[in-house]
Amino acid sequence: MSVKFQDYYSVLGLSRSASDQEIKKAYRKLAQKFHPDVNKDPTAEARFKEINEAYEVLGDPEKRKKYDDLGPGWRAGQDFRPPPGWGENVHFEFRGAPGSEGGFDFADLGGGFSDFFEMFFGAGGGRRAAEGSRRQTGRGFRRPSAAEDQEAEISISLEDAFHGARKAIQLQSASADEYGQARPQVKTYHVRIPPGTTDGSRIRLSGQGGPGGGDLYLRVHLEPHPVFRVHGHDLERDLPLTPWEAALGAKIHVHTLDGTAALTIPPGTSGGQHLRLRARGLPRGRSEERGDLIVVTRIVLPSHLTEKERELFEQLARQSSFKPER
Repeated sequence: MSVKFQDYYSVLGLSRSASDQEIKKAYRKLAQKFHPDVNKDPTAEARFKEINEAYEVLGDPEKRKKYDDLGPGWRAGQDFRPPPGWGENVHFEFRGAPGSEGGFDFADLGGGFSDFFEMFFGAGGGRRAAEGSRRQTGRGFRRPSAAEDQEAEISISLEDAFHGARKAIQLQSASADEYGQARPQVKTYHVRIPPGTTDGSRIRLSGQGGPGGGDLYLRVHLEPHPVFRVHGHDLERDLPLTPWEAALGAKIHVHTLDGTAALTIPPGTSGGQHLRLRARGLPRGRSEERGDLIVVTRIVLPSHLTEKERELFEQLARQSSFKPER
């Protein structure tokens, strides 16, 4: 039996060389545009189902590799007949819409996958594999299980991680209607960011998970900061020094996340040395303890010398006995 070939790259508007990040970005943009709750065009639901099916394949490294093995010669709508033995002993785990916000399952929206998908990933993948563990109702929506936990990702600034914050975020989720069918929706969550939140930590929203009333876990990612680098609860930053400050020593006020701190530069400081300011990093949970701020010295030179500065450097060069190893 032949089926119509599905060009998943074309569905997402991508080339076959697209990176994982480009695929994820394209999916999110198109899913938001064609979501039936947002787009009232009669064709939006079918388009939304195509987008989710394409991402189910291209968003999974194993499925994408198997799909790419067909080669670039196929066109959308072309009759496709798998060669003998195709797909035997190949098993895939169906994960809904991989990488979707909150991890909620919208792949069944509009009633299952295309015949091409079913033939291509039918051995252990797609809706048939899912039916063994969940009941299908109506137009393909699954009946929610009890107490199903979900996970999503949020990004916050380093300042919010340091001081703590309250943020309102929106995620795609699913809710059960009166018939027990899961319906997609965009839901707003009010989240408290505790002071001292670190990269990769999780925030638990009790009872805000799947349709069965499980918990929602938000995995936190810290946005890059223009000054500070984060290492657990410790912070790190560069500190430019003039040659004379490094050679003679100095007392310098260093900017921190909560003000300034006095730092003593020992005489003879070299570039790349690590100087530690105790308890100037991120708070450690609810305790009063904090991580440290590590200052990395960097020797800088003026880009243009005055005549007097040049004379002084030439005089230093004549009189200094210092000879670095080369």
